Amino acid sequence: MKKLNNKVAVITGSVRGLGKAIAERYAAMGADIVINYSKDKTSADAVLSTIKAMGVKAIAVQADVSKVADLERLFAEAKAAFGKIDIVVANAGIEMVEVPVTEFTEEQFDKVFSINTKGTYFTLQQAAKHVEDNGRIIYIASSTTSFPVPGMAVYGGSKTTPRYLVDILSKEIGHRGVTVNSIIPFAVDHSGIFAEADSYPELRKQLLDSCPMRRLAEVEDVANVAEFFASDLSSFVSGQHLLVNGGATN
Repeated sequence: MKKLNNKVAVITGSVRGLGKAIAERYAAMGADIVINYSKDKTSADAVLSTIKAMGVKAIAVQADVSKVADLERLFAEAKAAFGKIDIVVANAGIEMVEVPVTEFTEEQFDKVFSINTKGTYFTLQQAAKHVEDNGRIIYIASSTTSFPVPGMAVYGGSKTTPRYLVDILSKEIGHRGVTVNSIIPFAVDHSGIFAEADSYPELRKQLLDSCPMRRLAEVEDVANVAEFFASDLSSFVSGQHLLVNGGATN
């Protein structure tokens, strides 16, 4: 069913992994799509081709989310192309794991926070300014914001601040019928740091042992929740943080 017909969705960091899966899911549901990428134009063009083949309209916009001017241009180009924005998914981010607190450098700290915290903050700010009444704003967080994991202090910390912003923003723009929620995925297989099957074996085992379902998440698990939050089914669900973690408790 084309539940998102006549909707326009902007998804940051959408040329691979979770962002790509969400963009393709929304396109399959009938939404027109604004792809965002930082550097990889080849991958952006490939995703764009796939989405257009689904019979919807789509554009790809290069923008570095850590730069406010780029984000302003991203939203301006989206509105110029489609006239409106109904759904925004703040997905762009970088991972840096297995680094103890005592070993993080200032450069690493600044890099992670500039994208995950500053970039998400101003993405959500632009979303709040431009999304249509009764629109949807969705933040892709991380289970490290709920369950502290050694070696992920800076990564988890960088993803925590936008969770709080979701709470505040849902109250500030709720009168417009706009919902603001976050999705909190467990570690995602075949994506991010686990894109390769043999990557981070000790961390993978630790995570698998903590999950009752004995598997990591898949991109489709997260896209399922993104579909719910974008649809009319969630019209009275706002300021919420939904764990997608197979029952893991640490």
